[in-house]
Amino acid sequence: MTDQAVDTDGARLSHDPAEESGFLGRTRELKELRADIERAGLDTLSGRKAPRARVLLIAGRPGSGRTALAEELAAQVADAYPDGVLRARLSEPDGTRVPVERLARDLLTELDRTAPPGADEDDLTEALRAALAERRALLLLDAVADAEQVDALLPDTPDCLAVAVSEGPLTGIADVRPCTLGGLDTKSAVELLSRHTGSVRITVDPRAAEQLVELCQAQPAALTLAGGWLAARPQAAVADLAKQLHAENEDGSALARVFRLVYGSLPSTAARMLRLLSLAPAGLVDPHTASALAGCSVNGARGTLDDFVALGLLRAAGSPLPEYEVPDWLHGMLRRLAHKHDRPAELQLARARMLERTVRLLQSCRAVTETDSPQAREKLLATPRDLRFPHPRAAADWLRARRPALLAAARLAVADGELDTLARRLMSQLVRAMVAHFGTRAAAPDLYGIHRLVLDVAERRELPREKAAALLNLADLDARTGRTAEALARYRAALDAGREAADPYATGRAMESVGGAHLELGDYDRAADWFGRALAQRLARDERADAARVYGRIATAHTYAGRYGEAVRAWRAAVAGHRKGGDVAAQARALSELARVQEYAGRPEESLRTCQEAVERARHAEDDRLQAALHLRLADTLDRLGDPTAAGLERSAAERMLREDPADACEIRSAVTED
Repeated sequence: MTDQAVDTDGARLSHDPAEESGFLGRTRELKELRADIERAGLDTLSGRKAPRARVLLIAGRPGSGRTALAEELAAQVADAYPDGVLRARLSEPDGTRVPVERLARDLLTELDRTAPPGADEDDLTEALRAALAERRALLLLDAVADAEQVDALLPDTPDCLAVAVSEGPLTGIADVRPCTLGGLDTKSAVELLSRHTGSVRITVDPRAAEQLVELCQAQPAALTLAGGWLAARPQAAVADLAKQLHAENEDGSALARVFRLVYGSLPSTAARMLRLLSLAPAGLVDPHTASALAGCSVNGARGTLDDFVALGLLRAAGSPLPEYEVPDWLHGMLRRLAHKHDRPAELQLARARMLERTVRLLQSCRAVTETDSPQAREKLLATPRDLRFPHPRAAADWLRARRPALLAAARLAVADGELDTLARRLMSQLVRAMVAHFGTRAAAPDLYGIHRLVLDVAERRELPREKAAALLNLADLDARTGRTAEALARYRAALDAGREAADPYATGRAMESVGGAHLELGDYDRAADWFGRALAQRLARDERADAARVYGRIATAHTYAGRYGEAVRAWRAAVAGHRKGGDVAAQARALSELARVQEYAGRPEESLRTCQEAVERARHAEDDRLQAALHLRLADTLDRLGDPTAAGLERSAAERMLREDPADACEIRSAVTED
């Protein structure tokens, strides 16, 4: 199965010696950090209770082992924080600041808390602080771009701890003492080398090992690269590498000099692939990404990526999939090399290949869920085997694991500005795959962000039809989460865009949605007016099923306004429309609503006859839930008409229908009572 899109055996990609032997060195730094947790803060010293979480700062350049130290500290103190460790990365691999809105939402997701799609930064950070108010958790904030990010995410409770990892100080965060990292101690640095080279080469020439540590300035990333270079050359002595590094031009840091040596030793095809990894979204690479970027086979790309891991250039991403991370220290170097050795057109072509591959994987990810469609099965079988998923669960696992990279790919494609066609296809397939596997409600926060990107492209390219579609999708998500005023503004904008595009679907949909928003806001006259406009368009286009549905919405607006006569006429029109369209279930539901309005209007006998007709239609439609609800409504009507015996028979009929599902019976009784 190794040539499929998802490796289903769950095997690890590569062997990481650090995982086997544990963390190295930094004893003094760890002791100071742990002491700093217990240190009395300025508030305590002044007799006040600390209002917020303590912040520990680990400062160091990329490659200094700053994140590894933060993870080790978190592991050592985890028992004191029973609500767990929450992780967030505050900047992209290229240094771009991650918006606080996205960070807060991701942390809320880790806490199994949901926030409305489209909620702004203030609402999200407030929800995060509320979620952490009663918890004792540790926040590990990696690659911090500025103090404002940390301040926005900081819990308002001293029971939590925040560990921030940054390149420099965090001016603006009170009572923070940075732990600034230099190199490892010599003993730990030599041990790190020996993990890659084996102990023999270190033992036979310990002075050369110490010289190599000095040339690497005892920086973990530089030592890892040096160890990887030696591991790939079993016959080379440690002194050989030390001599080569000593002879290197002194320009740049120790890490840059070791990297130049390792990079220079790569075959040209591997060196080109490594450079192109600077284009990987979110710095996350899988074999398909590397294959598309370099234009090679998936298996060949995976082998090369594993070689990069062995050399210390990449690290396994800790995912159940074959996935790798490009370290922060490497990203800038690769980007500079790519701009130096590859023409802009070649880089753009590589980016386009990567996006096209992602689109095809998303198509396959969605298609594997369409098992009931012969056409979909035939199309899936025609897909190349290395783009196929063995079953829907494997596709869902892939989509879930690759979600950060997929969302980053959409953002980068839109920001590029020259690949808008591919960006639009990517976002369309990403929405469909997420809805197919997770459902609209669960995927709503991500869908909101994607639709906003679609809107950006549509406005930039002056595509009114796509602008209308994006606005409608965003407005729907606003409406579902109670932001009706925002939804109404977007529905109106969608109507303008639909008219500009001469798109009858978008125009009709927008008019109906504007009516729905007014209905939700309690403006029943405007709601009925907008529904009427939508109805006129449906009738003009002979869209009978939609017209019947809109008649029902008009009737609802009149019912809420207390205009029962107009509501009855509209429901009768809806019933007639569904009858002509042959939709028995919709006809039954419309009759049910008509019966309700007739009862509101003080016409119980008419309501009784209509309800009986609705029961008959529901029986033909084989809608047991609706039948049961109608029997209960009949019972209530018969009670009011003074016929308790007949009412008891109707209730017995409802009970028989729902005997196997008491929860349904309770829900239906509640709905009927509310009516």
